[in-house]
Amino acid sequence: MNSSPCEDTPLPEEAEELPAAEKELAEDAPWKKIQQNTFTRWCNEHLKCVHKSIGDLQRDLGDGLRLIALLEVLSQKKMGRKHHPRPNFRQMKLENVSVALEFLERERIKLVSIGGCAVG
Repeated sequence: MNSSPCEDTPLPEEAEELPAAEKELAEDAPWKKIQQNTFTRWCNEHLKCVHKSIGDLQRDLGDGLRLIALLEVLSQKKMGRKHHPRPNFRQMKLENVSVALEFLERERIKLVSIGGCAVG
């Protein structure tokens, strides 16, 4: 069984034993990869005007810096709160993500069906 704190998703070798409905929800389901690639390209299209890019969504958005940059580009506003420009520690990364989430809240933008894993 997978040791991920976010989900009890089976490992790829166990996926063959799953019913079709569960395979569609598995972490490595083809539609998820397509959606992830599409969203990554969309983010990169917007981030290129600030000379930033995303390769891996979880890793690159995890410290909050590119997330903040993306929100600033999309909203054409600056974050109201200071953030850590070089987050070396987990706490700093979490604070940066919090800055981005607080910005969304202030702008009255609701997140629907959005879940997250721990920031590494």
